[in-house]
Amino acid sequence: MSQSPTILEKRLYTATATATAGRDGRVKSDDGNLDVAVVPPRALGGNGAPGTNPEQLFAAGYSACFGSALGHVARAQKITTGPVTITAHVTIGPVGQGFGLAVELLADIPQLPREQAEALLQAAHKVCPYSNATRGNIVVDLKLKEQ
Repeated sequence: MSQSPTILEKRLYTATATATAGRDGRVKSDDGNLDVAVVPPRALGGNGAPGTNPEQLFAAGYSACFGSALGHVARAQKITTGPVTITAHVTIGPVGQGFGLAVELLADIPQLPREQAEALLQAAHKVCPYSNATRGNIVVDLKLKEQ
């Protein structure tokens, strides 16, 4: 069963970034707010030079986006969450002839009862653009931090 691509009803914002030299180069956004060295991590043969990598950038984007999606869902349900922290663990590994990703999203929502926090996680997973983009393509595990 294949999934049809998502067609945007309206374009709200477009981010633009350019990478030079892949995993051993630089990534810059068109507005200059993002300008970072990209280096392979030691686990992928890197030498430990300072910089980031595509998996860290994906983890940063996904965790921020998911946190906003959770806040959106909570506001719609008139739930006051208190502080929320989302940590994304993005793993790369071989899949057939290529490579794939797996994600674990760990949510810390200490001021909510566990059942309510888990329901918010599931609801956020339905509206988060990153979750919608990855659904059916990679494994995304949602976990609530133990209190």
